[in-house]
Amino acid sequence: MAVLSKIRNRSGLLLLAIGFALLAFVVQDLFTKGFKSLSTDVGSVNGKDISFDQFRVKVANVEKNAQGQNMTSMQASTQVWNQEVQIALLTAEFDKLGIRVGEKHIVEAFKADPNIGQNQMFLNAAGKFDLKKFKDYLKGIPNGMQMLKEQEENAVLRAKYEIYNSLIKGGMYTTQTEGKFKYEAESNKVSFDYVMVPFSSIKDSDVKVTDEEITTYMKTKEKKFKSEESRELDFVLISEKPSATDEADVKGRVNALLATHVEFKDGKNDTIPAFKDATDNADYVNEISDIPFDSSYVSKQDLPAESAEQLFNLPVGEVFGPYMRGNYYCLSKGLGRKSGAKVKASHILISWEGTKVPNKKEKRTKEQAKAKADGLLAQAQANPGMFMMLAMSNSDDSSAQQGGDLGYFAPGQMVKPFNDFAFNNPVGKIGLVETEFGYHIIQVTDKQDAVKLATIALKIEPSEATNDKIYTQATKFEMDAANKDFTALVKEAKLTASPAVRVKAIDETFGTLPNQRQIVKWAFESDTKIGSVKRFEIVNVGHVIAKLKSIAPKGLMSVEEARPQVETILKNKKKAAKIQAKMKGSLADIASRNKVAVMNAVDLTVENPNVPGAGFEPKVVGMAFSTKAGQVSKPIDGNSGVYVIATKVVTKAPAIQKYDDFVAKVKQQAVQSSGRFMQALKDDADIKDNRADFY
Repeated sequence: MAVLSKIRNRSGLLLLAIGFALLAFVVQDLFTKGFKSLSTDVGSVNGKDISFDQFRVKVANVEKNAQGQNMTSMQASTQVWNQEVQIALLTAEFDKLGIRVGEKHIVEAFKADPNIGQNQMFLNAAGKFDLKKFKDYLKGIPNGMQMLKEQEENAVLRAKYEIYNSLIKGGMYTTQTEGKFKYEAESNKVSFDYVMVPFSSIKDSDVKVTDEEITTYMKTKEKKFKSEESRELDFVLISEKPSATDEADVKGRVNALLATHVEFKDGKNDTIPAFKDATDNADYVNEISDIPFDSSYVSKQDLPAESAEQLFNLPVGEVFGPYMRGNYYCLSKGLGRKSGAKVKASHILISWEGTKVPNKKEKRTKEQAKAKADGLLAQAQANPGMFMMLAMSNSDDSSAQQGGDLGYFAPGQMVKPFNDFAFNNPVGKIGLVETEFGYHIIQVTDKQDAVKLATIALKIEPSEATNDKIYTQATKFEMDAANKDFTALVKEAKLTASPAVRVKAIDETFGTLPNQRQIVKWAFESDTKIGSVKRFEIVNVGHVIAKLKSIAPKGLMSVEEARPQVETILKNKKKAAKIQAKMKGSLADIASRNKVAVMNAVDLTVENPNVPGAGFEPKVVGMAFSTKAGQVSKPIDGNSGVYVIATKVVTKAPAIQKYDDFVAKVKQQAVQSSGRFMQALKDDADIKDNRADFY
């Protein structure tokens, strides 16, 4: 009691001491990791901050809506980030241009959204969208007013975007001069003889490209080769794989089930009957197998391909195996066969107003739908071969794109009237049924038999002892890698070498390994220096030991990163200089000297500059148009080699008075490319992405 009394009396001092300790911990963390973690903004666009609090709510909503799609937090954040950047850039453009919208625009935006404008709950008696119904519905549900506010804000953005997009498309003006150029590019033709010496005639090993040359080239195209800060890491993966002993143990356990045997279990001997002799197959399988008993019937196409024939024809009571199915060692016992267990059918869906079908091809009453369905039924029965075409042109279901084909399905997968017709009628039968979706004209196209199997499957996986050995090996490698050459250590440990990986701060994939934010975040921590080593345990994969190799600051791309893009370009330039030295004289002399043939190109155009046997060569074809007939050109560096040409004839297209058709073509091309404005806005913007501090 005396001790407790002293603690109570000094509790103030104790709390103060704890407070100082916590403060010291926080201060130390700030000095070691910097003050970035105190930021409340996930980024900014042209100086306008994006609040993390609002951002993370949107990310959480995306993750919630994507449940079952294996979306990671970083993937969700990327989706939201791209959306936030676009909204910020577009909003600035809207304000700059003074774009305003009223209720009429908002209503049109609601109508254009199928989830709102075509929702039966928000339609009036005439089948038109009713704004009041929509608002009344939202007002009557929890958080409805907030949802209404968000929907209206989204509608305003969509409406403004439509106006903005229309302004851009409207600004795409095309002149008669451009139309004339288009006409001549399509219609003027040139024929020429040529000699081409391919770049491949000189070995890559005979031409060297230095780091300095790559850097110099990148500086001439800095915008193309700009890069975010990055880290390069050496790494090795020590996989968690079953040993030969693990595999032998599993196979021994499965093989033992082929005969009655005795096992020592729970302190006593237990007689295990052979799998073939088991009377309760479900209990037997569930007691032993890593995969529980499945009572469903399986078609041949759903069985493992290498064993499908034996399993599908397995007599009742007989056992097949052992056999491998992926990582499982299996035995299967035949339990029965069922005719027509799966059906394949096609259908044509004709819906009416009020059915549960979005995006109907046309509005119709139930009576009109019945009349149309009866007509299509008569056509299909009279000419079954036309069923696919009838479905493609008439069906309200998404399967219309496949000619109405629904593939194979099991009993209970379709609504009852549809299910009953498909399973109770023979192949080839065409009929009509009604469901809550509408009228279905159904054609039964195939039926499959299926088998029921009892399968014991034991997974071949690393034992605890094997995993302990792997862990010991990985931790030893981690310690050794801190002071030894990484590549030499990989070779010494007889592990598989992996190429170094370069990552950026918000990357998630590490080499071939997906969802490895932990490795990327470690690489960018302030206390991770060149030469730092860390081991990462990856569930069901193994251990990654990574060593930071280099740091590339923001700016020009590193030589290692740029080399795959630039090296071939620079090598071809050097090869071209060597080839040009041997391209003097007549075409015949050049061809003989370089051991190639004189080739002929006929009626090529600027619009389609594909040289026979060489490919896309606009520079070569352009030179052919500008070279005098009979004159041998200077060497031309093309895409695939060096050319020398002799123009034979240029055929100019006849003059026409108006180029309206070609003006329309050019304008259409311009309108189609107008969507690139968003990338142009991004390229010109000051965008700061701080997501790496939060995810």
